[in-house]
Amino acid sequence: MDHEISRLIASEAKRQQDVLEMIPSENYASLAVREALGSVLTNKYSEGYPHKRYYQGNRFVDEIEDIAINRAKKLFMVPHVNVQPYSGSPANAAVFFALLQPKDAIMGLKLSAGGHLTHGHPDITFSGKYFASSQYDVEEDGMINLEKVAVMARTVKPRMIVVGTTAYPRVYDWRAWRQIADDVGAYLLADISHIAGLVVGGVHPSPVPFADVVMTTTHKSLRGPRGAMLMVTDTGLTKDPGMAEKIDKAVFPGLQGGPHDNVTAAIAVALEEASQPSFTTYAHQVVKNASVLAETLLNKGIALTTGGTDNHLMVIDLRPQKVIGNIVAEALEVAGIVVNKNSVPHDSNPPFYPSGVRLGTPAITTRGMKEEEMKKIGSWIATVISEVSHYRLPDTKEGRLGFLSGVKKELQVNNTLLNIKDEVGVLCKNFLVP
Repeated sequence: MDHEISRLIASEAKRQQDVLEMIPSENYASLAVREALGSVLTNKYSEGYPHKRYYQGNRFVDEIEDIAINRAKKLFMVPHVNVQPYSGSPANAAVFFALLQPKDAIMGLKLSAGGHLTHGHPDITFSGKYFASSQYDVEEDGMINLEKVAVMARTVKPRMIVVGTTAYPRVYDWRAWRQIADDVGAYLLADISHIAGLVVGGVHPSPVPFADVVMTTTHKSLRGPRGAMLMVTDTGLTKDPGMAEKIDKAVFPGLQGGPHDNVTAAIAVALEEASQPSFTTYAHQVVKNASVLAETLLNKGIALTTGGTDNHLMVIDLRPQKVIGNIVAEALEVAGIVVNKNSVPHDSNPPFYPSGVRLGTPAITTRGMKEEEMKKIGSWIATVISEVSHYRLPDTKEGRLGFLSGVKKELQVNNTLLNIKDEVGVLCKNFLVP
């Protein structure tokens, strides 16, 4: 193996073992998933779909993709699955290009309110450039007001409504969303990338009985490789028998060439793991852990958007401390806790200097941590926030860069943070990364 790359991979493995990975979109894939991902399947080309390939030599690849599809159908209880999308963004793009015409009206949640770039973010994304995007927002309490969404839908008359977020800590009322879509004749696309593992684990309601198309990535709470799946249901407008074919054609040849067969195999392995009773136990523990962590933070005087969480993630609102998410995220990393800076609803700060941080429990739950560990972690996080709450971002662009560079240096030698890092290290030794 390349010694330089081998050294860096080993360093990354050590880093993952020594820290608390709490970015809610990250998780640990099993050894079995990683073995499939690193297999000889990476050598093969298989443009097309099972038993309808453009290349020879796909006998075994066909069987693997068939297995992945059938496992997904059974796990999510859907009639049609495409496991070839390279990731979530192109998967969403495939749905748009399959079912819509350029300039058709769409609706999705604002990025600043917890939505995703591909849900219609204006100007800089395909979803905002090629379609007439209107974006719904959250209320002052951070919650989606479905009555206001319904009013907007009747005004906009979208051809598609996208439901799914990257930073919304509450449960979706899929039946209500279906009613809003039906009232205006819109397709309903459910992007469950973050909560797919919670759905199959039975701790969150499934959109399958209500959405026309369900998209999910296959990592995050599902603990698979970096990939995506598109699932066509038999609900609502999906009763059009040609919809599945349209979506398949939009994936290939519309947007992609040959699928990544090693990823397909790893997805199949992850789906088999997710079908086991142990995964249901895991999903329930993810939600329990998030609830205890949120409660601990709230009791320590730390504000959370929406006042808590129903799922695997939460967003800390740092506006009461008047400190930006960049500084808190950097400080937490010095202390051995890895989160990401994140905007909060109606954030007055620019996206690169947001007023919050986002964190979640999927990865640390995979390591076996439970409620007692969440209480410790919550206390550490509160201490770190208190330690850096005196930092104030300068008003000028020039001053900000120098300021943040100086703060980083100060944080690296902060004794409070380093002491927490030592305690985190002790905890991590008792909970090994798979």
